Amino acid sequence: MTDYRASFDADVTFLNGGGLQTQGFRLDVPDAAINEDAVADLFVKHLGLLMVDRVHLTGLEIIAEPHKGSRGGPADRSPDATRPVRLVELNHVIAAGMTTYPGLPGPEITPHLTREQSREHYAAGTEFAIDRISLVGNTGTYLDSPYHRYPGGADLADVPLQSVADLPVVIVRVTGSTQRGVGPEALTTLDVDGAAVLVHTGWDRHWGTPAYGTSAPFLTEDGARLLADSGARLVGIDSVNIDDTDGTTRPAHSVLLDAEIPVLEHLTGLDQLPISGARLHAAPIRVRAFGTFPVRAYALVPTGTA
Repeated sequence: MTDYRASFDADVTFLNGGGLQTQGFRLDVPDAAINEDAVADLFVKHLGLLMVDRVHLTGLEIIAEPHKGSRGGPADRSPDATRPVRLVELNHVIAAGMTTYPGLPGPEITPHLTREQSREHYAAGTEFAIDRISLVGNTGTYLDSPYHRYPGGADLADVPLQSVADLPVVIVRVTGSTQRGVGPEALTTLDVDGAAVLVHTGWDRHWGTPAYGTSAPFLTEDGARLLADSGARLVGIDSVNIDDTDGTTRPAHSVLLDAEIPVLEHLTGLDQLPISGARLHAAPIRVRAFGTFPVRAYALVPTGTA
């Protein structure tokens, strides 16, 4: 599919006085047939101009060129602040004894101070529960930091918020594929620069069963390298591992974490997200010298998208 951009000079006047002039301005447009008035409207939205009286364009030319993500344009991945959104949970609930990754222990949840015991310390009618949880970092839906793979990599305390919060989402929808490995052929047409790339395999349907850990889909080394080279900010999957667990090497982890791209595993609910337009939040707590930790991953989806 061909992308188009408009090139033009603009002369803007405002209702409250003053003006704005631009030369050689370029802007994403939806198609080559767009007219001057529609380009002017996109121009005003992109710059966020208020109290505009008139926009006069000259030298308008529509050229075939990849979209750059102009605000309010056809490739804009940022939700409109005035548009209502729905919240979508993308995480599994953690419960005592549950199995996340076959062979790893499930979490232990025990009381530290029961409600009954707490009554001795507070006024009548006031009580609290304080509980203790013991778990491995790889529990539930969790984030891998570079430290998980490399001793000199960023640990959970040093993973920047820009890599785990308010990220535009790009969904790689491979449900129904007959191939376990998700490679470049499924990724090459996607604009993933600065995005959270979430691979939707549908494998989360096996969560909590023996089938979940057997012959699961994964991201290939070439696929991981393409995403790293293309500027992905975070990569996630709704499967037991981003790598093929039939072997002992972990090339996808190695490539992504070496590029300081966090990995998000055991996602669920990706069928509720559009291919683009949602925004992801998946921040773990900050723990020094620790590589992985559960997150409450969720997405903000503008209403009306599917």
